[in-house]
Formats: sequence, structure tokens, C-alpha cells
Amino acid sequence: MGVIVVAAGRGVRFGGAVPKQYRELGGVPLLLRALRPFASHPEVAHVVVVLPVADAANPPGFLAELTGGNLSVVAGGSERRASVARGLAAVPAGCSLILVHDAARPLVDRAIIDAVIAAARRGVGAVPVIPIGDTVKESDGAEPGLAQVIRTVPRERLWLAQTPQGFPRALLESAHARDTDGARATDDAMLIEQMGAPVVLVAGSRRNLKVTTDEDLFLAERLL
Repeated sequence: MGVIVVAAGRGVRFGGAVPKQYRELGGVPLLLRALRPFASHPEVAHVVVVLPVADAANPPGFLAELTGGNLSVVAGGSERRASVARGLAAVPAGCSLILVHDAARPLVDRAIIDAVIAAARRGVGAVPVIPIGDTVKESDGAEPGLAQVIRTVPRERLWLAQTPQGFPRALLESAHARDTDGARATDDAMLIEQMGAPVVLVAGSRRNLKVTTDEDLFLAERLL
């Protein structure tokens, strides 16, 4: 099994001089925390870390302890889909199952990883999710303060998607090959959905949060 850890983003929403994936959580960079559960997983044969172009040419020192036969670093693309595609191309051919994980999710646990693997082994895409607890409003597209509510969206069948997402390699490769119209998919499951192929949901966790803002980092510190 191969794993792609995507860390090629610029972290614009997070801000600050240090790129988000290198910010520390409990003294450990977010990226390192995110990839450790996969690097130590007994069923994972290879991990590919996708970094910004400049960083891929000169990877952070904390990756030195892991880089080698079972971990490699590649340069990402201009957007997420391209970065995943480059990571996928770097996974050894013998890996028939692929997991894709965001480096901004540093607290993923083994139970979620195992659940995604078990589902993907059935030949489908698999996505960990959590239910939406708040009321969801759809607006007319204006900014808060000017926006008006169009409707309240029923939330019973709505879920928040997380990573890692798992796929049979052939299915993921086919999805990326078919995405020739420049669609900016926000996750890989969306590419599978566009093919009409099945994607199943598995239980995620609110602990498996995505660090996007300083407030998220503070919450992750508290959870840790």
C-alpha cells in the first residue's frame, strides 16, 4: 500500500512567516505528525511526501530520519490535484491501494486509517466523515454583513469530509487521467464521483481536525 501526504500548499489562510505544514504542534512539525502514523503502519510499503518545489529540492531536516527506501519526496503542482497526481506517479508500481492524506491533519488515529483501508479494499473509494452539527444556511453569495439567506439546507444527509481517503490505485489513476477539463477538485473523492464510481463513507473523528487557522492550531494543542 502507498500513501501520499500532501504538503505542497502555501497556507495562505493560516498566514505567518513559517509555512503551515512546518509549524510546530507540541514541539513537532505538523507534517511530521501527519506522516508518522503512516510511516509506522505495518501495511504501508511506501510514503510519498509532496512539498513545494523549492522545499522538495532541499527537504526540511526533520524528514532526514525518515527519507530513504520507504519514504520519498516530490515537488507539488500549482494546485492540489496536480500535487496528488505527482505523488501518485512516485508511488512504487507494486502498491495497488493508495491513501491520500493532508499534512494539515496531524492528529489522525489508527482506527480511521484502518477503516479507510478496509473499505477501499472492497474496490471503492473511501472517505472518513463527521456529521454536520450546526444549522446550514445558503446565501446569495455576498459577504457576511451584506449577504441574505436563500434557504436553510437540510443537514441530515450532509457530512464533512476528512482524510486519509483511500482508493484502489487503478481507480485513482483513471480518475486523474479523465480530469482533463481543469476541474479544481477539492479532494480526490470528488474526481471519483465525477466518474460515476462509488465512494463510501466511514466514520471519522472530530479529533482529526484540519489546521487552517491559529485557532485550529490552539485546539489541536489542547487535544494533544
